[in-house]
Amino acid sequence: MSVRKIIIDTDPGQDDAVAILLALASPEDIEVLGITAVAGNVPLPLTQKNARIVCELAGRPDIAVYAGCEAPIARRLITAEHVHGKTGLDGPVLPDPVMALADGHGVNFIIDTLRREPAGTVTLCPLGPLTNIATAFNKAPDIIEMVQEIVLMGGAYFEVGNITPTAEFNIYVDPEAAKIVFGSGVPITVMPLDVTHKVLVTKERNDAFRALGTPVGIAVAEMTDFFERFDKEKYGSLGAPLHDPCVIAYLIRPELFTGRHINVEVETASELTLGMTVADWWRVTDRAPNAMFMGDVDAQGFFDLLTERLARL
Repeated sequence: MSVRKIIIDTDPGQDDAVAILLALASPEDIEVLGITAVAGNVPLPLTQKNARIVCELAGRPDIAVYAGCEAPIARRLITAEHVHGKTGLDGPVLPDPVMALADGHGVNFIIDTLRREPAGTVTLCPLGPLTNIATAFNKAPDIIEMVQEIVLMGGAYFEVGNITPTAEFNIYVDPEAAKIVFGSGVPITVMPLDVTHKVLVTKERNDAFRALGTPVGIAVAEMTDFFERFDKEKYGSLGAPLHDPCVIAYLIRPELFTGRHINVEVETASELTLGMTVADWWRVTDRAPNAMFMGDVDAQGFFDLLTERLARL
């Protein structure tokens, strides 16, 4: 397979950080054209800072990091410090970034990059709320047909919600943006909670990160040590799910994942189900499929890949 050109759109977040590290450790598979930060797990001043911290941790201060949208399209921002800590990267002690934030708005970077690169060669990888992507599509509709694919972490079907009884966090924060993206006609692959809750950082897997003995390996182990306390208490699981790295792992090893091409609609009106991804898994409607919705993953294969790649940094 040829190298995939990607833009990572992100709200770091410890699992976002691991996803960025996996991408930067895989140059034979992935070329990161740039990173756009969005408000989500923590506010924008922290997400753009955290993205730069992670690039420097990976030894890649050359990666352009842009600040994007600071609030959802039509709602007040909801954040997740209760999961990720007050900085979004609580756990390891990492220095403030030296690399500068790139000039310009993240939305404009997305638009300009899609217009500059050959049509159908750039994949968008949203790891947080879809505000930047939807705003770019609204501002420059001509870029929609230029996107090769969107591979995103968000939504759920069987697992349903993690921020409300029916909604996953990334979609819930900006459901209007999600509705725009899912209705765009771009090929979409979704990593929902149904998949990400199967890639659990058990003690043995976290010990393997720490045993790398590198700043990256130790930092990843300390990140997962921190945020697993919330997930283990909430779900009674053996470890924390690594949500966002599933997006990058799919680009590298798509055979690790299985799913169905189905219709997915986003609820934007109901008080009870706001932000729900209504996934027609059993194809009981006549609505046209618009997303490859993943349902299963080879969890050990995922962790073998992640550990091997992190060892390179």
